Amino acid sequence: MSNVAKDSSSANDLLKNSSLYREFQAEREEILRHKWLESEKAGRDIGFEQALTDWIIKHRSAWRKARQTAASN
Repeated sequence: MSNVAKDSSSANDLLKNSSLYREFQAEREEILRHKWLESEKAGRDIGFEQALTDWIIKHRSAWRKARQTAASN
C-alpha cells in the first residue's frame, strides 16, 4: 500500500471515530428523515434546503438536548 493510500485510510478512520463527525452524521440523518416526512405531507419533494431550515427552526434544539441527556446517562 502506498503512503498516500495509508494516509487516506488513517484520515478516514480518524474521521469515522470523531465524535463531531458522528454528531454531524446523526443530525444529517434526522434532517433526511424530516425531509421525507414533510415531503410525504406536502405530496412533493420539499428539497434538502427547505427541510434543513424547517428542522433547525422546529426541532434542532430539542433534538440536541435529548442527545446530550442520553449521552450523559
